[in-house]
Amino acid sequence: MTSQPSAAAPLTPFTRRSFLKAAGAAAILPARAWARSGRPPASDRITLGVIGWGMMGPSNTKVFLAQNDCQVVAACDLDKNHLQAAVDTVNTHYGNTDCKAYHDYRELLARDDIDAVMIAVPDHWHALVAIEAANRKKDIYSEKPLAHTIAEQQAIVKAVERNGNIWQTGSWQRSVPNFHKAAEIVRNGLIGNVYRVEVGLPAGHHDFAGTEPELVARLAQLPGKITDPSLIVPGTPAWNLAVSDPPPELDYNMWIGPSKMEPYIRARVHRNWRWNYNTGGGQLMDWIGHHGDIAHWGLGFDRTGPSEVEGRGELPPADALWNTASIYHIECAYRKEVTGYPCDVRMTIAGGSRAITSGTKWIGSDGWVWVDRGGFDASNQDWVKMDQLPEELRKIKLYESSEHRRNFLDSVKSRKPTITPVETAHHSTIPGHLGLISMLVGHKIQWNVAEETIANDSEASQLLTRPYRPPWHLA
Repeated sequence: MTSQPSAAAPLTPFTRRSFLKAAGAAAILPARAWARSGRPPASDRITLGVIGWGMMGPSNTKVFLAQNDCQVVAACDLDKNHLQAAVDTVNTHYGNTDCKAYHDYRELLARDDIDAVMIAVPDHWHALVAIEAANRKKDIYSEKPLAHTIAEQQAIVKAVERNGNIWQTGSWQRSVPNFHKAAEIVRNGLIGNVYRVEVGLPAGHHDFAGTEPELVARLAQLPGKITDPSLIVPGTPAWNLAVSDPPPELDYNMWIGPSKMEPYIRARVHRNWRWNYNTGGGQLMDWIGHHGDIAHWGLGFDRTGPSEVEGRGELPPADALWNTASIYHIECAYRKEVTGYPCDVRMTIAGGSRAITSGTKWIGSDGWVWVDRGGFDASNQDWVKMDQLPEELRKIKLYESSEHRRNFLDSVKSRKPTITPVETAHHSTIPGHLGLISMLVGHKIQWNVAEETIANDSEASQLLTRPYRPPWHLA
């Protein structure tokens, strides 16, 4: 809440956002100093709105609630039950009823007293919400992947750059010590010139929402036993049993938004939207912003990309209930004349491959490093024992962040870039998008890194974007 001037004080247009920018331009107390002095006055806090209360929304919000210099003031979701849970969580934490509920994200973003937003919505909504937030001059913490298509990502990048927003992508592995150490070893040339990278991602589908038991129970009345949603297609008894009316608490028409209208099926809405290419991108796009992002970080490829991409995979029928690739294998070629790296680099991105271990592995002329969540190994076992590299080996010191959401708030105050700004998220995700496009068209793609276009391939180029369902359109 904005503090009110006293009766004797002259009115001034110096807003909270002006204060934050001015403080960042001069000097501002670090987070520890805020904590020592107690909770800052309302006028000095970053006011935050949360948009999306599905998988990542609650956990992100709870971290923001724990920060003394942040005040969550609004929540938005298209499911009334989710929205009520969000508002209750915030109000219970603060012991008041100040958090306001919104059905339409545009109404939340229209509030001048909101400084920043946390966006955790399905992939097909990322672009519209993020661009509106950027144009409304909000600083943005948004989940990965950056967007549903490369064209949408390009539009987000332009909007953020045009408006000068602080952007943090939810690629939180950059704020974890073992990933930082691994990337710093590679960037400092301790394994020599890297010529190959292996990025191992999950395969198959996962019922995050716990909807399969109910679906299987419905299908039990059919003569043939079908338990796999990727085998259920339109025009079959199984499909007819899977389709139902949307629940009254969900605005399904708005939820589908810019994507093609499809029948409501509970097994592919909340959390499981990622297994339908109409709304998500499968395991590949769900994870490329994690291990693929770390691969780029270690190589210094945050502003470049592959020149050649070839993908293949096991795809269910295009109209199946779950239609995303269950197994996939993508080969990317990074050319030295494009990246500026000393040699060409080949990157393999795979899900469901016995030969590619989960995580990120860089292989160089003088050794190798592998890192995963909770895992670290290297050709030099001394590195395994270290928490971080000795100072004398850290000729290149990578950006350090101990907590991803905290890093965002610090950047909002200082106006310095976060550890995963929008351009970084864009380039980290491009190999996944191109790999998926290659799988769908069935042939290799030549990518012009500088122009961000696919060369001489109209079929593949069409998949850089997607049609929008009226009245929605990409600004």
